[in-house]
Amino acid sequence: MKNVLTYIICICCFTASANNKPSKEYYQITVYHFTSAQQEQVLDNYFQNALLPALHRYGYKNIGVFKSLANDTVTDKTVYLFIPLKSIDEPIKFKAKLEKDSTYSKAGSEYLKAVYTAPPYTRIEVILTEAFPLAPKMELPKLNGPKKERVYELRSYESATEKIFENKVKMFNEGDEIGLFKRLNFNAVFYSRVLSGSKMPNLMYMTTFENKADRDAHWKNFSADPYWKKLSSMEEYQHNVSHIDIYFLQPAEYSDF
Repeated sequence: MKNVLTYIICICCFTASANNKPSKEYYQITVYHFTSAQQEQVLDNYFQNALLPALHRYGYKNIGVFKSLANDTVTDKTVYLFIPLKSIDEPIKFKAKLEKDSTYSKAGSEYLKAVYTAPPYTRIEVILTEAFPLAPKMELPKLNGPKKERVYELRSYESATEKIFENKVKMFNEGDEIGLFKRLNFNAVFYSRVLSGSKMPNLMYMTTFENKADRDAHWKNFSADPYWKKLSSMEEYQHNVSHIDIYFLQPAEYSDF
């Protein structure tokens, strides 16, 4: 009888432990390309007054809107919309809600009813990603300075093949590259593998800093860190990144973080 009770207790403990395991998040990153100040204003009005309030009503939190720091000097300007998801099918669900939401439709009419001669953007890209096992949930950055000075760094690491890509993902997780970023206080928001996008196979992650000088100092410390030197020199992790894109972003004043 004692053995039976012990077995039942062990099963219950295992079940409780499994149930308490943090569920994995997904992230939808939508990139809006535009060229003019008029388009930017329409996008701002839409995000601030229509889309974000609607998503907040549906229970979505920590929605980020970020503008490229290069917008002042490039023709192809960009705005990034970041939405954390509990399941991969949520974009379909909230889109259906938006279509029936009269408050949203009224607030976003300038964007939603734009004519072909005055579109609010030139193109839209949608990227769907899955959180890494050792970073299953996003974390809000612990920053104190004004939003206009902050630098959010979004990185995309591409690999030559799917198998090599899995090796880079392993480097972040089992190799504890995530732990190194955390120890050096990079204020990472998320780490994820891309499930659908235009540059696959690739992973994406975002780190945040008080300003550009703070960002440069952090990366200097990263490059000099003994653990990074050891990790990056390991034979098993060689040549697992074929291309890196780095996007310097700034949160909009109405962004949730």
